[in-house]
Amino acid sequence: MRVLVTGGYGHVGTHTLPELRRRGHDVRVLSPRFAATRRAARRFGVPTVWGDVTDRAAVDRAVAGVDAVIHLAAILPPAADADPQWARFTNVDGTATVIAACEAQPTPPRLLFTSSFDVHGYTMHRPPPVRADDPLVPTNPYAEHKIAAEALVRASRLSWCIVRLADVPVLGLRRPPRIMFDINPDCRIETLDPRDAGLALATAIETPEVWGRVLLIGGGPTCQVTYREYVSRMLAAMGIDPLPDAAFRTDTRYPTDWLDTAESQALLRYQRHSLDDIVREIAARAGWRRTLARAVAPLARAALLRWSPYYRR
Repeated sequence: MRVLVTGGYGHVGTHTLPELRRRGHDVRVLSPRFAATRRAARRFGVPTVWGDVTDRAAVDRAVAGVDAVIHLAAILPPAADADPQWARFTNVDGTATVIAACEAQPTPPRLLFTSSFDVHGYTMHRPPPVRADDPLVPTNPYAEHKIAAEALVRASRLSWCIVRLADVPVLGLRRPPRIMFDINPDCRIETLDPRDAGLALATAIETPEVWGRVLLIGGGPTCQVTYREYVSRMLAAMGIDPLPDAAFRTDTRYPTDWLDTAESQALLRYQRHSLDDIVREIAARAGWRRTLARAVAPLARAALLRWSPYYRR
């Protein structure tokens, strides 16, 4: 199958491309040209159309002759919160451009659109899990964009599938974003190993039963914890003691929860990694830096507390 992946050199995309190629698909990528994306293109050796999803000419070249499009390209928080208008240009207008280019093809490709569990809003006041037919409640610009883009996909003339992804952590060390402190420790959170995300997307385009459906994609029961447990286990992998609840937001107004993934798992069989597996992989990829982190763990913990906008000595 000929498959286009928009944003293929992003976080989820770099775990989707290997799975598509392993299955024998003819893959191409549509991506903006940056230093990081050029390095990724060399690493993966995938034919690349350089351009933005809002560039109709580039999108037309990218979708020409493909059988399926996995539309990953998006501006995520916190960047989407910092500049909502700019993010909407990619998240909504870009999706409209991809749809129009696909519809203009002699044989329009199927469209797999990646959305987010953020679209369900604040749900801590309800018993879990969140279900795909639960109300859509925009609580931030990114969720607004995804809801609008989903509506465009539904209204299109294409064969489509919408997948709403759980939180997909990076398998490696990175500077913690400030938004890590914006979630109450008692909130429920579900993670999704990026390798499982790639497997789910690659399997979905081969699965006839997904078209016309909205699926929730998450790690399942072994990836469902409280945010307190999630952060503590991530820090423990680096030898850092848990942070106090005072470092985090006190209310539960944040779009996160456990998901009902029974349908997606039955169709796609993608849940292969637990949260323990994710933590072990992050520790393994840290390599020698993990030893260094353990040596300076008290200093690292103090730095995190200073980074929190909620913590006061």
